[in-house]
Amino acid sequence: MPAPSSPVAVVSSASTESVPPDERIEFWEDHNRRELVGLTCSSYAEQGLVAKETNLAAGALHVAEILGNAHAVERSRKTCRTLPKDSVFASLVLGGTAVFFSGDGVFPVEAGSLVLYETERPYLFAFSAPMRQILVDIPRTVFTERCRPGGVPEPTVLGTRSRAETMAVSALHSVADALVTQRSLPGGDDPETTLLELIRALGARRFEGDRGHLAAIRQYIDRHLTDPALSAQHVAAAAGISARHLSRLFEAEGTSPARYILRRRLDHAYAQLTSGGTTATIADIAYGCGFSGQSHFTRVFREHFGRTPGEVRLAERKRSQ
Repeated sequence: MPAPSSPVAVVSSASTESVPPDERIEFWEDHNRRELVGLTCSSYAEQGLVAKETNLAAGALHVAEILGNAHAVERSRKTCRTLPKDSVFASLVLGGTAVFFSGDGVFPVEAGSLVLYETERPYLFAFSAPMRQILVDIPRTVFTERCRPGGVPEPTVLGTRSRAETMAVSALHSVADALVTQRSLPGGDDPETTLLELIRALGARRFEGDRGHLAAIRQYIDRHLTDPALSAQHVAAAAGISARHLSRLFEAEGTSPARYILRRRLDHAYAQLTSGGTTATIADIAYGCGFSGQSHFTRVFREHFGRTPGEVRLAERKRSQ
């Protein structure tokens, strides 16, 4: 049975559009100082800074969706001292191109990339075009416990080195986007846990080798559960590895690719059957979860959960009355 999800709640939102142009920078800096992190901002656009930010809470995580025109934000050494914050930021750049400056170098950032960096170190993040960013604020205690004990050794841009890394960052984008748009994850997965697992996997893969590959593959499977053609061969090709290598990865977890795909489809179906808001028929749910027919779906569902889909739906309706 899928684990219950952590509640996701909108904490605040702000926009500079209704603020006089010559007051927008001060407004933006003050808002971010209160809601996210202390920084200074610069914009050379004729209309001044045009930006919007929505802040959400997902368990222990703070997630901010930021949209704006070309601008730069800087967290100087002085700001780090006067406005301390001890977090790791996972910045998902979904639109626009940017450059990240720090004491460790200059890093170009393309749309579709992830930047991992620590807020206790000075940095400058400059966007040269209209941008969209989803920023995941992970308190250091949470990051060291659930992602990587040593933190982030240096600012790191992920999503450019290999097909597996690109797949993992793409999965992270999908989860973060679902979170900020208030959509459920496949199988009713917990967004906090899923985000942290993917970030842990990406960090492990970049800093410690290939241990994070499996988490990215799992997320790829979750995003393609509705495709009835999804198979071990399909997943292996997308990950750029052999079907034998894929099997070895899952064998270490005590399962196989085929059994994992089936289990995730069943979890997804269970989540829909127990959702009070759905009016989909059992046949619709079966096909929507990638099963070829209702009879096969009913049989494997009963084998896995000990009850038929109809029994699960009826029990949920009685419980909610």
